Amino acid sequence: MEILDVLTSMAKTGRLGPVFSGADWNDVTAALGEPWDIGTMSRNRKWPRLLAYGDLELSVCRCRKVSLICVQTWRDVVELPPSAVGGTGIFPAGLKHADVVSALDKAGCSWEPYPPLTFGDQCSLTAIPSGANFTFEIPEGEEPVLNVMGLPGDGHDCSARTPDRDH
Repeated sequence: MEILDVLTSMAKTGRLGPVFSGADWNDVTAALGEPWDIGTMSRNRKWPRLLAYGDLELSVCRCRKVSLICVQTWRDVVELPPSAVGGTGIFPAGLKHADVVSALDKAGCSWEPYPPLTFGDQCSLTAIPSGANFTFEIPEGEEPVLNVMGLPGDGHDCSARTPDRDH
């Protein structure tokens, strides 16, 4: 599977294997193993936490649900969990805007420009089926290059009350 196939599938379905917004964290770790723990998203609390499987970054809420998903594509290679994408899980980066748009069109995944994240040296588009966002860096005098692809959160308002684990 190629990286554009992976990202296009995510844009159409809103998921990558067991990973989707609202997924139970126990189900994700059962399928993918233990992630890298990047740390907390707040200095004052243990949750939410930012966790990663290579370049697949997930924010996990204190209720142990996946609340945000993104794939970092700005590095030299993109590393994703092999069990979710097949093969080695290592892909070349440097995806051009035209190639992403072509892959989305070929897959029948409608999209539109996303003005709120289009300014200065970046542009952005949203895939209609899932709300996935593709944000591109525009190097001076060059074609836009994909920086990050993210799936929207489910907008849940966590009602988990675990004061002994929140601090």
